[in-house]
Amino acid sequence: MSPLDYSLLSPSKIRFGWGTRQECGELSKSLGRRARIVLGSRTLSKSPEYNEILDSFRDAGIEPHHLITISREPEVADVDSSVKALLEHVPLEGDFLVGIGGGAALDLAKAVAAMATNREGNSVKDFLEGVGRGLKITQPPLPMLAIPTTAGTGSEATKNAVISSYEPKFKKSLRSDLMVPDVVLIDPELSVSVPPETTAYSGMDAITQCLESYISSRSQPIPRAFALQGARYAIPSIVEAVNDPYSRSARERMAHAALLSGMALANSGLGMAHGVAAALGVHCKVPHGLACAVMLPVALRVNQSVAQRRLVELARECGHGDEETSDAQVADEFIARIERLCRAVKIPETLSALGVQRGQIPEIVASSRGNSMSGNPRELSDEELQEILEGML
Repeated sequence: MSPLDYSLLSPSKIRFGWGTRQECGELSKSLGRRARIVLGSRTLSKSPEYNEILDSFRDAGIEPHHLITISREPEVADVDSSVKALLEHVPLEGDFLVGIGGGAALDLAKAVAAMATNREGNSVKDFLEGVGRGLKITQPPLPMLAIPTTAGTGSEATKNAVISSYEPKFKKSLRSDLMVPDVVLIDPELSVSVPPETTAYSGMDAITQCLESYISSRSQPIPRAFALQGARYAIPSIVEAVNDPYSRSARERMAHAALLSGMALANSGLGMAHGVAAALGVHCKVPHGLACAVMLPVALRVNQSVAQRRLVELARECGHGDEETSDAQVADEFIARIERLCRAVKIPETLSALGVQRGQIPEIVASSRGNSMSGNPRELSDEELQEILEGML
């Protein structure tokens, strides 16, 4: 593909700013008149901020209706039961979905919006990549407003929803260009109450997405620009966001970086860290952001031989090296910085620290083969990947 032959997917409208949650009603007028809310936190449901969101809907003449609250990564049954509950209430022509929360809530809302209008299958599993019946999303989903409360997954700007199952075990995507949320409202103030551990995990997810999408074998020009700026904002800010949750500047930079990371991955793909992270989630129930963070330094080292030029570009954008420093040294320094960053936000350095057992490695390897791994710049055999993961125990 020519470097200037590309396409770009993004939400139709993005509103970013401290305190902008009070604008969600006006922003939603173009979507419909009844908001079906997927909420990612019971704590949030009792907060003044959530009441402000509800009041904003009502002031705009929109009826808010709670659909489901989810506090973990969505599973097949969550999607199916939420769609059933939605359809039992006879959706009106003006119904739309609202996802408020972290990546789990946003992914569930996106999946429900898509499944509500694509009724060919008996379950969302029929549409999931690699495990279902291969059904495709052909009808536009219900309109959607995404309001992230964590700075991490970038799900507010992506075209997929990650859905898990534990019997049988898989973690796969529901994916379509039609699934990108219509309107995105990002109020960094909503992330202030997020615990330090969640801030660390979600923030490292955003950083991983910026770095992996930049060096991906499917990377494209505009998403690379997004990824560069995202990395430049997030890498110097995550420690401050973890240690000082009330830092407005750190919260704003992390939220902006997370959005950019989502737009980058939606168009350029990811790589090994995310591929393995999905498998760690389904086989070992490791939180997604934590799994990505543990895998990121190793993934950068593994790919350095074939992605050094891109790593150097990232490094220099983040202030590493001068004209006399060799590319190899610049790349090494950058990866070492990422390793120090992980330690600073208390990310474990081994898989055994996550509870992974040697006997689980073969099934983790097998489950790592998905859309994310297909974007990895270096092709890895199962034997190579197994050796890498065993070396991380």
